[in-house]
Amino acid sequence: MMRVMLRAKIHNARVTGRKLDYEGSITIDENLAKLVDLLPGEKVLVVDVDNGERFETYVIYGKKGEVVVNGAAAHRVRVGDRVIIMAFGIYPENEIPEPKIVRLDEKNNPIE
Repeated sequence: MMRVMLRAKIHNARVTGRKLDYEGSITIDENLAKLVDLLPGEKVLVVDVDNGERFETYVIYGKKGEVVVNGAAAHRVRVGDRVIIMAFGIYPENEIPEPKIVRLDEKNNPIE
């Protein structure tokens, strides 16, 4: 049996910007994205801890500390909101890896 499992998570990222007039996506600090093996164009689920909103989008790499929600999804967040960014993979039941997780401080620096 194949299972859909969490494979990557950026926990408590702070939204640093919103760009409504953009095609879509979430811009994530390139180094943070690479810590959990997120690639440009990869589908992610974003959950806003402060207002409960959830949406799917795709990753683009950004500058240090940057977490910018682009396009229509920008209506679902505010600058300063805490978000959880997650990616999932499909694995055989006997080959499920541990997810890569990074927790961030209020300035989007890794704390673990």
